[in-house]
Amino acid sequence: MTKALVISIDGLGGDHAPSAVVDGLEIAAARLPDVRFLLHGPQAEMEAALAAKPSLSGVTEIRHVAGRIGMDVKPAQALRQGRDTSMWNAIAAVENDEAQVCVSGGNTGALLAISMMRLRRMEGVHRPALVANWPTMKGGFAAVLDVGATVEAEAEQLVEFAIMGAAFHRAVHNVARPTVGLLNVGSEDEKGHEEIRAAARLIRERAIDIDFKGFIEGDDIGKGVVDVVVTDGFTGNVALKTAEGTARMVGHFLRESLGSGPFARIGAAIAYPALKKLKARMDPRAANGAMFLGLNGLVVKSHGGSDGLGFAAAVNVAARMARSHFRDEVAANLSRLSVQPAAAASAS
Repeated sequence: MTKALVISIDGLGGDHAPSAVVDGLEIAAARLPDVRFLLHGPQAEMEAALAAKPSLSGVTEIRHVAGRIGMDVKPAQALRQGRDTSMWNAIAAVENDEAQVCVSGGNTGALLAISMMRLRRMEGVHRPALVANWPTMKGGFAAVLDVGATVEAEAEQLVEFAIMGAAFHRAVHNVARPTVGLLNVGSEDEKGHEEIRAAARLIRERAIDIDFKGFIEGDDIGKGVVDVVVTDGFTGNVALKTAEGTARMVGHFLRESLGSGPFARIGAAIAYPALKKLKARMDPRAANGAMFLGLNGLVVKSHGGSDGLGFAAAVNVAARMARSHFRDEVAANLSRLSVQPAAAASAS
């Protein structure tokens, strides 16, 4: 019999917790029958949220904790005052080997700070990275990192991101050998600042075992030119927020145009099946489930404003990562990064 996978859940994380959290767990439990949940939060509140979800009664254990970390709490404050909160205890369950992965929709900065304190970094990783799933024109997703955990990244850190991003994409999206590109202002070798050019040289010189395609530009992300897009956290976060804002703007313009008059509304009615399909493809809930990579433990970040469907998507990412060989693959490639060029070439 396959051993049950245990996922630790921050029951108070997110704008619509705990209702959106338990809605997501109900959906996830139907998709993942061998998964069990540790739900952290106030006993009475969690019991009330679960009362209408009989399918979760046999697969969910409530871990009582009264405290909650607000969305406006600074990371340093969360480290000082975060004990006895649902987020802290959800991460601690991974640290204590009670669960294989944690999922939280709570405060991103606090989640990263507590995760780094409790779980520490993997050997060979200088800084963690936050990876996000980015929908592409090819119908799938690209993994983009970093999108906010490490604002500035040196060349070696960018290579670490590339290694972790490739392993993440293989685990979550079942791509045997993901292609990897470094985000730059042009595709030519001489373009970009020194750190990104140095990162490209390191990947080639150290014989890193990834399918590296060189530099890509911003408009290549949505095209799906590569499976994994690597950049520093400042650039990645700006790109992500710009894309999210543009998607909302296009949706606003579309609704405005389709309701602008009787003929437009008739046309919208005729085009309804196509518009419904477009809405499904642009639904951000399908891409929910960012992840902190480079820690001695797995932590998935759900969007704070997500509903049950979005939270279920984050749980699915957590389950795929927990069942993967992510850590072994990353460790093997990080060892190559520490080897000098001549030795790396002979090893390959």
